Formats: sequence, C-alpha cells, structure tokens
Amino acid sequence: MVKAVVGANWGDEGKGKITDMLGKESDIIVRFQGGANAGHTIVNDYGKFALHTLPSGVFYDHTTSIIGNGVALDIPKLFGEIQSIVEKGVPAPKILVSDRAQIVMSYHKLFDAYEEERLAGKSFGSTKSGIAPFYSDKYAKIGFQVSELFDDDLLKEKVVRIAEQKNVLLEHLYHKPLLNPDDLYNELMEYKKMVEPYVCNVSLFLHNAIKEGKNILLEGQLGSLKDPDHGIYPMVTSSSTLAAYGAIGAGIPPYEIKQIITVCKAYSSAVGAGAFVSEIFGDEADELRKRGGDGGEFGATTGRPRRMGWFDCVASKYGCRMQGATDVAFTVLDVLGYLEEIPVCVGYEINGEVTTEFPVTHLLEKAKPVYKVLPGWKEDIRGIKKYEDLPENCRKYIEFIEEQIGYPITMVSNGPGRDDIIYRNK
Repeated sequence: MVKAVVGANWGDEGKGKITDMLGKESDIIVRFQGGANAGHTIVNDYGKFALHTLPSGVFYDHTTSIIGNGVALDIPKLFGEIQSIVEKGVPAPKILVSDRAQIVMSYHKLFDAYEEERLAGKSFGSTKSGIAPFYSDKYAKIGFQVSELFDDDLLKEKVVRIAEQKNVLLEHLYHKPLLNPDDLYNELMEYKKMVEPYVCNVSLFLHNAIKEGKNILLEGQLGSLKDPDHGIYPMVTSSSTLAAYGAIGAGIPPYEIKQIITVCKAYSSAVGAGAFVSEIFGDEADELRKRGGDGGEFGATTGRPRRMGWFDCVASKYGCRMQGATDVAFTVLDVLGYLEEIPVCVGYEINGEVTTEFPVTHLLEKAKPVYKVLPGWKEDIRGIKKYEDLPENCRKYIEFIEEQIGYPITMVSNGPGRDDIIYRNK
C-alpha cells in the first residue's frame, strides 16, 4: 500500500515527525520532490536531527530510503547527511537514488545567491540552496541527470555547452567570475564517485515492490501553499508540493496512492516572504515562537525565525483539499497550553466581503483575517495517550477546526517525540 505524508500549509507543519512515526510500518520511504532547501526535525532514541535530503525513515533498519526522480539532488549534501547520522550511532541506512534524478550543481547555488542579491528588496526569500535555478535548468532541458554521469562523451560535450550559456549571464547580468567547462566536468566526476553505488531504476524497483504488497511511504517537502501552481505564486517553491506529484516524482501510477496524510499545525508558521493572513507580531509572536516546535520556531535548514500566526481555517481547508487529504495529522497542539484564549482565523475579508475560500495571490494580499476566539485549556497535555483524556476545551478546539476545514483529524501530536501521538478513530 502507498501512503503519502504532505503539508497543508507553508511547510514546517511537523511532517518529519509523522513520517518518522509512520516509518515503523513502512518498507520503503521515498522523497519525491524538493531539495536540501527545507528540513525535517526529528526527535527519536538516537537524538535530535535536522534532515534535508534523506527521507525521515532512515532511522529504522528495516526500511529502504529512496531519493526519487523528482528531487533536486545535492550529492555532497546527501552524503554529508548520511555521515552525520552514522556518526551519531544510527546504523548505515539502505539508500537508493533514482537514475532519473537530476543534480544540483555548484553554479545553481551561485546563481541563486546572485539573483537574490540583484533583486535586493524584491527578493523571494530564497534559502540560496540553488533550487529555483536547478528546476529552471531541468525544465529548460539543460540539467544533468544522474544517468548521464555514466556517458563520458555526452558529459564532455555538454559541460562546454552549459558553460557557454551560463557565462553570458555571469558576464553581462551578474558581473561575476565565469564557469570553466573542465571544472564542471571534474565536479561531475566527483559526484559520480559518490553516488555510483546507490543508483537504481527506482520506478521499476517500486513497481515490483507494489506487486509484492510492500508498504511504501511518499514524503513531501514544504506544503500546499508553496506549490508553484496552487500556492501563493510567485512566493512558492519550484517543484510541486502536492501528493498528486508523488506519483510523478517517484515514478508510480497515481491510483496506487491510497492514503494521504496531510499535516497541519495547531497554529500557523511560515518561513520566507509572501502573504500570510493570520500573521501575528511583537510580543505575542515572540512568545508563541519561543514555545513552539521543539526548541522554538526556527527553520530546520536556515535557522531563520519563522513568521508566526494563529490557525488559518481558510488556508488549511484549501491546503487539505489540494492535497486530497484522507487524514489530517494535527501537530504541536501541546504548545498552545499557555493561552487563556486562542484566536482562530475562520474567514478572510476582501474588499468588504467575507469569504472562506482561499483566493489567488493578488486578492490574498488584500485579505484581512476574521477571527473567532476560543477558550484555552491552560494545562500541559504532553503524555496524554487517549483522546477522551484531553481537556474539554482542547477537544473543542480540535473539533471546531475539524468542522471548519471539513477533513477528519485522525492523529493529534502532543509533543516532539515519536510516541507523543494520540490516534483518534473517526
């Protein structure tokens, strides 16, 4: 059976923990899109980890971790990450890399940084991990696919062609040092050495695994609102963050995805620029940020303080709809235990009218939040295992949100650890 774990919002919803938890019953875990530009924070028996490229199931010795063809493969980052977990006592994970994945080159990171610098105040808030230039090249058909590392004649011709094209921009737009084809070839040879033992025909491997009845988990990065088609364009990422893309980014038929667990935070947070209707500021935001997540709301990759906000029913309902949620995993609920009252955004006022449907970006910029204030529960809920043992106001908060978004909340996370989870039968 194939399940997907994806985010309902701006990313940072706590997907890593849910993937790590579901990894227990999974044979294979696949990253299907995105690159090392966002991370998943995981707390388990080995310690606390921030993963960027590795699937979150690498901590189990019974799983195979796959880097799918839809991923922006940063080979040095991937291998640095493998090393860092093994150094902390984690058994060396079984890893396969799709022969159709494409490679993030060092110049992609340079172009990312140069473009942010050029745009200055109008920048997209990139993590400078080379993601937008990488995907631009992929779709312009000038990227390097892993399979091409094994065709020397093709590479020698291609590095010359790529350097010519990139050097026009470097010279005339960015006024930066030019690329040398020999350096590009050497970079690719280094990557080949590192990745060669792991390269695999992933779609065939998954085809056979599905036939054998294996449990496969697709792991998404970021969330619905960062999708280039359905998100807050242009303040989005460069690959589709939706479960539907899991079929493409892993190389399996779409009808094989039977369960879509969409992760939603009990409040809102976002990294990077873009419209964020329920955003809060000042002391109120600082307090939530400080208490949030495990050790505070700071990006797992960038360390940047996340922007904070109250739960947004409009954005979350839309995010769950676009993912096709069969189940909602509601995370970091324990964080809200300090509040007397908890505002929830239930509508957007745009040009004097209230809507509960998520609008396109230019209207989103004008939206003002419409809040309903719910009573807090004023107690620590960590350690509770049964839904009925949660404080009444806490259950009311969950049930109110469930009604607003229209998708079943079947898992409630009440702490950072693998076992801090309450299953709720619907």
